[in-house]
Amino acid sequence: MLNNWIKIFMYQVKNNKFFTALNILGLSLGIAGLLFAILYSNDERSYNAWNPGKDIIFNTVTDMGPDRVWGSSSAAVGPHIPTEVPEVESFCYATAWYNAGTLKYKERKIQVSKVCNSQKNFFTFFPFEILKGNAATAIEDNTSMALSDTAAKALFGDENPMGRQVYYDDQYYTIKAVYRITGKSSYQPEVLINQMAKELKPNEDRWGSFSFGLLLKLKDPAQATIVKQKIERLYFDYNTKKSAKESGMTTQQYINKYGETKVILEPLRDIRLHSIVNDVPEGSGNLQFLNIVMGLSILILVLSVVNYINLATANAIRRAKEVGVRKIMGANKAAIVKQFVFETAITTVLALILSLVIVELLLPYYNNFLLKNLTLTGSQFYLQLIAIFFGVVITAGIFPALYVADFKTVNVLKGNYGRSKKGIWLRNSMLVVQFAIASFFITGSYIVYKQVNFMTTKSLGFNGSKVINLSYNNPYKRTDEGAREKILQRFINIKHELAAIPGVGKVTAGSFVFGSGWVNSSGFNYGDNFLQPETMILDFGMLEMMKINIKAGRGFSENFASDTINSVMLNETAIRMMKEKDPIAKEIMWNEKKFKIVGVVSDFHLHGLETEIPPMIFFHFKTGNWMVQNMRNVYITIKPEQMETALAKIEKLWTTKVDPEYPFIYDFVDKSYARSYQTYLEQRNLFTLLNIVVVIIALFGLFALASYSIQRKMKEIAIRKTLGATTATLLKELSKQYIMFCAIGFGLSCIPVWLLLQKWLENFAYRITISYLPFIIGFAALMALTLAVVLSRVYAATRLHVLKYLKYE
Repeated sequence: MLNNWIKIFMYQVKNNKFFTALNILGLSLGIAGLLFAILYSNDERSYNAWNPGKDIIFNTVTDMGPDRVWGSSSAAVGPHIPTEVPEVESFCYATAWYNAGTLKYKERKIQVSKVCNSQKNFFTFFPFEILKGNAATAIEDNTSMALSDTAAKALFGDENPMGRQVYYDDQYYTIKAVYRITGKSSYQPEVLINQMAKELKPNEDRWGSFSFGLLLKLKDPAQATIVKQKIERLYFDYNTKKSAKESGMTTQQYINKYGETKVILEPLRDIRLHSIVNDVPEGSGNLQFLNIVMGLSILILVLSVVNYINLATANAIRRAKEVGVRKIMGANKAAIVKQFVFETAITTVLALILSLVIVELLLPYYNNFLLKNLTLTGSQFYLQLIAIFFGVVITAGIFPALYVADFKTVNVLKGNYGRSKKGIWLRNSMLVVQFAIASFFITGSYIVYKQVNFMTTKSLGFNGSKVINLSYNNPYKRTDEGAREKILQRFINIKHELAAIPGVGKVTAGSFVFGSGWVNSSGFNYGDNFLQPETMILDFGMLEMMKINIKAGRGFSENFASDTINSVMLNETAIRMMKEKDPIAKEIMWNEKKFKIVGVVSDFHLHGLETEIPPMIFFHFKTGNWMVQNMRNVYITIKPEQMETALAKIEKLWTTKVDPEYPFIYDFVDKSYARSYQTYLEQRNLFTLLNIVVVIIALFGLFALASYSIQRKMKEIAIRKTLGATTATLLKELSKQYIMFCAIGFGLSCIPVWLLLQKWLENFAYRITISYLPFIIGFAALMALTLAVVLSRVYAATRLHVLKYLKYE
């Protein structure tokens, strides 16, 4: 029996090569799209899944109310936890970010970008495999260091690193452990050090200093709410009540005016995709983008399956006599269903193999797109392949098989099998579904294109097209004696040396990067209004270089000595929040010191367009010298004709005098900012690519179905031509049903497109409004493609030789 089924299948393939190829290619494209999405989903959902404590370890997120800071930053509440929050088994302070630097051993040195500062019990929260040493003593004090196996190999080669002295960040560390990261984790450091005790000590009584990432391990995860309430009570007792008393207010008055500190505990298992902040070293995943990719991939597979069902039911007409003969010879309905499901299974296997080839070939480009290293391996992936196989076989094979097996033996042998209303209704319904999915992609991709185009063309309030940003590192620690003065003098010296290079125009500096996050934030009161502006430290000429306008008053100038003592500027957003109509020369209290407002800076987009422009306050770096450590970006203009020689001399200066331990890194500001919306450019490109795939699959199905449909009407066309029907009349009559199906499918797609794209646009503070234009363009494009395919097949049919189809009538 199986042998006969295979022979019949091969016979059908031989006689229907083109349509078999369309079926296999359509299914393979749909399966490949889903495989890409599954690989991405598996990788994102694998973060922290290996960690045995994923359900009892929680990251502490601090919420200080509207317009205040949200983040994985906590005050130094640790000493109070053992006695006042007994539900916590243990806690670990670890920086919620990575530091970068150079590791030196003898004559060798390597650059590392993932240095984590943590308390000594880090490995009880992230139990990586310890290859050498002991987890308990790996970072037992501020002179101990643990290295990942890759960092140890890069620095020591085949030499045993244990007990060796490594120089990093102005001190020597002893290597106490080497570890291997065994799975995707929210913390994947190359280097672990322990300077936490030194940093926590001076902050134990500073409840307003949110500078530390705090991880909690609970005895019972069901008590997370109790723990949250008790930590909030600590903030209330030690911060809110104290601040209210110092402000001369009752506690309730203080809360009404400034709010109070709240805590959110996020389980480790959810941090990657469900965190409300992005404050873990490895960052958060994009759940919405993941859902979009999965949803679109499933849609494409549905389209492929629908396409297969359509072609299979249409082709069933050709095989009706075969079914009738088999029934006469004793085959029952179940046997026929099994045969056709078997044929679907073979087709699906071939499509699955082709899809794996497609994925393997395109995976390097997909990895570059996602910045990942995905591979076609893993027991989970193989199980998913099996599930896809059975899912496709069941959904694509059962309907056509039942349809064919339902033919009546006597009718089909008499030739009465071509007018099955059930089969026609099914094919037409499937065709409408194809049109709806294609409409969704065409219209949706146009809306995505318009939003991304809006982002790339919108005025940002600054112009950095010819400005170079140099990454600049300060070698002095905050705790070093006279650190501020040394940092200031060093920058002034470097500025003079840069300005002396031929071709260099202006040189200035700032504590912020265009397109990146802010460095610091601190609040102040103005009347009854409280502001939490981003603190911007800069040099003279910074705003002028970036062509940022001064809306009122003036900018900082070397002609005014007060500009390096007590002058500040605020942006338009901050002034609106202050509700001050005439802010120039007004004074604000900042950290118990008075500052005079000398200018209002026009709002500009420091961050991406997905966020509102925040309030900002600007200090000259001498005025705000407490933040001079953060002034890590030097901005330079260079004459275009001297660009190459000037950059060469700047690099020589940088690598010999400024940062000899760090690579010379520079970028143009406009290009750096463009990367802030690179994700959305990639989403646009992905949507466009998927749109092309969907349209191709839909046109495959339409072409094949139109061919089958017209082939069945060849005698009708011949008769009508004999009776005098013109080619134009035949084109109109034979294509109008497809125009109707196209219109119905488009209508079904309109509401889902609008709802889902409106949801996607909510990611952006500055966005387009969805108008009727994308729908008109989408419908016109779909209709044009439909008519191009259908009319080409109809026109070919009208050129038939009439006698060929009428000679037996």
